Amino acid sequence: MPTTKTDKDTRTKEQLSTEPLYNVVLLNDDDHSYDYVIEMLQSLFYFSTQEAFNHAWEVDLTGRTILVTCSLKEAEFGRDQIHTFGPDQRIPHCRGSMSAVVEPANIER
Repeated sequence: MPTTKTDKDTRTKEQLSTEPLYNVVLLNDDDHSYDYVIEMLQSLFYFSTQEAFNHAWEVDLTGRTILVTCSLKEAEFGRDQIHTFGPDQRIPHCRGSMSAVVEPANIER
């Protein structure tokens, strides 16, 4: 079924439902504290304290945690926000932000 667009920023419901989804994945390191991770996730993704703690725990335990699943543009924005959040002031040897990647979500539509 054809879709119509009034301009390049307007997408129909059908287009949105077929758009591929991507995960924003936070990667673990030993240069950031739990407090840093919790504060970052609350600030950037508006997670509750409990949600942010759960992600901090998962990334520490498994080496990674999926923060959000969304469109590619939104996922790249989330990843970039993590990369520019800055160092953990609680850890003297911390030199920068945490790492995150964008990967295709394995979700059937």
